[in-house]
Amino acid sequence: METFQREAISIDVASRLKELREARGISMRTLATKSGLSANALSMIERSKTSPSVSTLYKLADALGVSITAFFGEESEKKQVVFLKSDERTRMSFTRGVFEALGGEQFSGRVEPFMLTLESGASSGPHGISHSGHEFVFCLRGKLDYYVEKEVFHLEAGDSLLFASKLEHKWKNLGHTVATALIIISGFAEGEHPHAMHWKKG
Repeated sequence: METFQREAISIDVASRLKELREARGISMRTLATKSGLSANALSMIERSKTSPSVSTLYKLADALGVSITAFFGEESEKKQVVFLKSDERTRMSFTRGVFEALGGEQFSGRVEPFMLTLESGASSGPHGISHSGHEFVFCLRGKLDYYVEKEVFHLEAGDSLLFASKLEHKWKNLGHTVATALIIISGFAEGEHPHAMHWKKG
């Protein structure tokens, strides 16, 4: 897994965020308000002074009206067949982890596969996520706790989890080693960006 990560194409979140914001004619202050972030926090991210958490990326994607995969590069025409060599995969760093796209950003169908590599203590953030469709999780290494509604599922290498994504969910690596999981979101409504999550406050 480490070899794949070194070979993958790294995405500059700061410059990509600025491009997406400016392309939509949204000021930094407006985006801060819509995403629930402070203008100072947003400025720090855009100037590469801090790395955003996964929950922050989800909030920014939601506020911009895009899928989180929009951070992976220029929005282009979707394809019916997407083949990716391991060194063509795009990756994006976030607080204590790496998000790797597996072609969903280029695919015309309703499926978005991606891979998460998480350091010990990494999480999706304090708020639960819910969206249409289905979510499949396959733990490749380490340990990962997935919270779905009021249940907690402890995944270890080789374990899998499948659930309706409308159920509120979040995840965390409570283990002492790095965890890697393959996640596939499918069957979401046409026109919906499954990663532009609907965050619930409180």
